[in-house]
Amino acid sequence: MNIKFLRSALLVTLSATALGASAQKSYTEGFALYSVQAPGGSVDTKSYFKGDSSLTSMQQGPAEIKIITAKNGDYLAVLVDVPVANLKKAAIATPAELEEGKAQEPKFTFTPGTETKVISGFNCKKVTVKDSKSGSSYEAWVTNDIKIPSTSFSHTFKDIGGVPVQFTALQQGQSVNVTLKSVTDQKVPAGFFGIPGDFDKITLTDLKSLGGGGN
Repeated sequence: MNIKFLRSALLVTLSATALGASAQKSYTEGFALYSVQAPGGSVDTKSYFKGDSSLTSMQQGPAEIKIITAKNGDYLAVLVDVPVANLKKAAIATPAELEEGKAQEPKFTFTPGTETKVISGFNCKKVTVKDSKSGSSYEAWVTNDIKIPSTSFSHTFKDIGGVPVQFTALQQGQSVNVTLKSVTDQKVPAGFFGIPGDFDKITLTDLKSLGGGGN
């Protein structure tokens, strides 16, 4: 079964953003709303967070996709629900798959600039981001107005010095443009970051094969 949108889901899974150091308003539980422009098109995503757990939810065509991370990046699951195809899969990363994913991550260095602007109502400052692996450079805009826990977008940007609001994540030569639209303080229900019992559990490698075998 060839489901091309699964590739975009995996791309978003590996994409990076950040959280900041100090902030005026601190969120410990709730969700962040992002606009993500991937090669397959633009999509709004919600990243729910509580403690060291996060769940990023998006709709791509007939599929609802959820990406769950926890344990400071040592747990990753991708849930795919396609009602029209009666498909419910939960791809849980094996330790080897996690290590492979970490090895493919960019290695960023950050250089703060002096330019400022307001994006999505947040006061932002410009930061130049460089990937030492590829040599690629691009700009990011970060804010210290808020502080949020790590989400599936955040682990490679921990030292950027703020919460990223507008940035470009580079993954395997492809760019993903991301804009933080809002953050909402909201209680996350118990069990929200778990896998429902009616999902078939597979590996990430199985999920890639289901999506057509591409990278």
